[in-house]
Amino acid sequence: MRIAIIGTGYVGLVSGVCLAEFGHDVVCIDKAADKITMLNAGEVPIYEPGLEALVERNAAAGRLKFTTDLAEPVAAADVVFLAVGTPSRKSDGHADLTYVYSAAREIARAVRGFTVVVTKSTVPVGTGDELERIIAETNPDADVAVVSNPEFLREGAAIDDFMAPDRVVVGLNDERARPIMSEVYGALDATRHPTLFTSRRSAELTKYAANAFLALKLAYINEIADLCEQVGANVQDVSRGMGLDSRIGQKFLNAGPGYGGSCFPKDTLALVKTAQDHNSPIRLIETIVGINETRKRAMARKVERAVGGELRGKTIGILGLTFKPDTDDIRESPALSIVQALLDKGAVLKAYDPEGMDAARLAMPELSYCDGVETVASGADALVIITEWKEFRDLDLGRLGGLMKQPVLVDLRNVFVPAEVRGQGFVYESVGRTD
Repeated sequence: MRIAIIGTGYVGLVSGVCLAEFGHDVVCIDKAADKITMLNAGEVPIYEPGLEALVERNAAAGRLKFTTDLAEPVAAADVVFLAVGTPSRKSDGHADLTYVYSAAREIARAVRGFTVVVTKSTVPVGTGDELERIIAETNPDADVAVVSNPEFLREGAAIDDFMAPDRVVVGLNDERARPIMSEVYGALDATRHPTLFTSRRSAELTKYAANAFLALKLAYINEIADLCEQVGANVQDVSRGMGLDSRIGQKFLNAGPGYGGSCFPKDTLALVKTAQDHNSPIRLIETIVGINETRKRAMARKVERAVGGELRGKTIGILGLTFKPDTDDIRESPALSIVQALLDKGAVLKAYDPEGMDAARLAMPELSYCDGVETVASGADALVIITEWKEFRDLDLGRLGGLMKQPVLVDLRNVFVPAEVRGQGFVYESVGRTD
């Protein structure tokens, strides 16, 4: 099957490469010429484990191509995936659909014959209707079926999520698209990785509803963690006790500094705005958006307490800047808010992240960036773990304590066992644990 992917960001690139791995002929399109040049040279502009090898293999096999030219591959395509960005609008928090609508107009001018146009970008309910209108207005002769096929990719595990998904959701109002979308995902074992066909609006809402529910679990366990600290309980025990209930499940019940990334913050906000616009406010989600924003800066107070109640002039070492491990993405990372709060309190900051340094330098120029953990620890009044990279799970605490001005470790991801850290002579603070 001939497939065109509009956009080579995180979702577009991973989707295109994996569809090529399924055996389809895929052309990935982007206006950014420098990015396309990199990809054609075998260089991947994002960090995602395993992605570079897949790009190399499928490009060598002739199934995967990259170009800035939209017209030719779209005209030849059976299916065109829209995978452009939908950031939050600064003015009101709604999803900004400027790039989606612009790409739809370009697609409308280029399509030839019946074509399935698939929205992979995360878009509000009703966007498919508007895309149909835009395409018809731009090219009344265009014969297209607009489909919603939301992505459920976790950064750091995106290839596995695409190649072995819990489910594939396909929303369509034109039955001509059903056999074509079945063929797109025909390489999947339908028993283990089912495809759920729904109406287009149901599919659009499913993505937002799923992400908001996961964000709710994270915000909830963080609130429980705060209660644990007040009553002398251990949030990890509480979380495990909850998660062993099959109705609840153990995933997304790890207490920490708040959720971040490219999806949860913008998707929860967009769902709140959509619900308000339709006079059906979702008070739970409105609340967790506020909880999450407050929590990030509250973590700075935990650092402040750990060093004796005064941060001004203290040197704080930051370990981890990305919103999660195994990615270079710092979008909406808790580190952004925590770092700003520490700076506001007068702290001097040193930082290290295995993959996120380049992006962090642009977003947080006030930090002193180091080449490793030991450099961060040298002369520091405290170390703060914000992202649970595997590298940080294997720290030589004895050596690090000797390098620091005072051995203080604030573990915002509960990486370590408290007794073991304190046994190394550290002042140790974690989240939701008092033991």
